[in-house]
Amino acid sequence: MLVGNRMTPNPITIKPDLSIAEAMAWMKREKVRHFPVVEEGELVGIVTSNDLLNASPSSATSLSMWEVNYLLARVTVEEVMTKEVITVEEDCLLEEAARAMTDHKIGCLPVLRDDLVVGIITESDLFKVFLELFDAREKGVRLTLLAPYVKGSLAEISSTITKKGGLILALNTFMGEDPSNWGCALKVTDISKEELLEVVKPLVVEIIDVREV
Repeated sequence: MLVGNRMTPNPITIKPDLSIAEAMAWMKREKVRHFPVVEEGELVGIVTSNDLLNASPSSATSLSMWEVNYLLARVTVEEVMTKEVITVEEDCLLEEAARAMTDHKIGCLPVLRDDLVVGIITESDLFKVFLELFDAREKGVRLTLLAPYVKGSLAEISSTITKKGGLILALNTFMGEDPSNWGCALKVTDISKEELLEVVKPLVVEIIDVREV
């Protein structure tokens, strides 16, 4: 899955000379938390709702409302935005984008095509993909297990479930407890929890969790 498949295309962009008061109002109106900052077609920064809030006077300030509004109108986006922006292209793998966000502790990545902003990928977009990977909106039996780290172990587990009449809605792997095993999370329908455990137990190292969802 690529960033281009899950990004928000043609995101709203703002100019660096926009006041933070205007930017905050625009964010509230559009119900977004990030704005790429563009000047003469070039990406020059990114500003988040936290950037704007941190630049605003706190509720404990001794300033009058007039003075607060005056300051908000005078401070520009350019003064609070992040100027060294980490970006991706449309053909970037989604997991690489997620790794970049995690490593740099950021909540979004502008998406560029020929140096032009054509999209934005956010944490919310990744959460939606997470739901899809686990088919979270469908009912079934959710099974988490440790399987032997050998070729064919997961194929044997999945084929055994299928032969028993189960339909595997989702199957995802993760790191095991040591090099001898790996973790697997499955979501299965058309089979009871008891039947699923009966056919799977002889093939696995450990059942970590099983529940109907």
